[in-house]
Amino acid sequence: MEFDGKAMVITGGATGIGFALARALGNEGAAVIIAEPREHRLQEAVEKLSGEGIRADHFVCDVTDLAQVEALADFAWDQGRPVGGIVNNAGVAHPRSRMHKEAMDDVRSLFDVNFFGVWHGCSVFARRLAEQGTPAGIYNTGSENSLFVAAPGSAAYVASKHAVLGLTDALRDEVPEYIKIGIICPGFVQSELVSKELMPMAMPADKFASIIVRQMKDDRFFLVSHSYNIERVDHRHAEITSAYEGYAPRYDGDEEYDIRTLIEKLRAAQSAKAELD
Repeated sequence: MEFDGKAMVITGGATGIGFALARALGNEGAAVIIAEPREHRLQEAVEKLSGEGIRADHFVCDVTDLAQVEALADFAWDQGRPVGGIVNNAGVAHPRSRMHKEAMDDVRSLFDVNFFGVWHGCSVFARRLAEQGTPAGIYNTGSENSLFVAAPGSAAYVASKHAVLGLTDALRDEVPEYIKIGIICPGFVQSELVSKELMPMAMPADKFASIIVRQMKDDRFFLVSHSYNIERVDHRHAEITSAYEGYAPRYDGDEEYDIRTLIEKLRAAQSAKAELD
């Protein structure tokens, strides 16, 4: 991926990780468009970015509303330059509690932003970027919580970020090769989601963004940052491997029930039949 001269859209781009990514992409030559519902925060962010020599604009958008995401895309394409892609970064959290104590209205509102907001961005921009026909990227901000449970007592948040991983993984099978797909997996990064007491211990957002943009340019799918996370990822993989080795070990011909293999065989048979017909 190259970003110079392209428009890059970042939802949740006025603060925290989104703002840092806007700054980093702007320093790569992108014209950044930041979006979120609070216009005064967008205006403040654009003023900062413009003061640093970055081409920046804003658009008021609530990602839970599909029509507003369509309008955001209209705005991006109306700028008169190729759209390089979108970072679906908007996200929320709520205070930690046990799963059975979480109010369902709170769970649904969290999923509306963290998952369905990402879904809206993917569905709108994937279609339009495919029609544009030039190299571009769709990057979804998941979390280390997409890979394991990093924050106990946050079932709704963790589940939403696992869902973002599933969506992002599925999407890369559905887009043309010239559209790169990636999931951003932040660890503990300074943002408005972090309490004042913990903020000094978190990774600075600009440091995080510099690590992530480098991986965007290298067309990586998993965009990672916090090195200690591999300990927890290895533990998760070891647990899965142990389960398979103990209860579903490999055997010759074990692809007989593999759904992806079976779908590919079915498609090949249908294609061969169509050619004969």
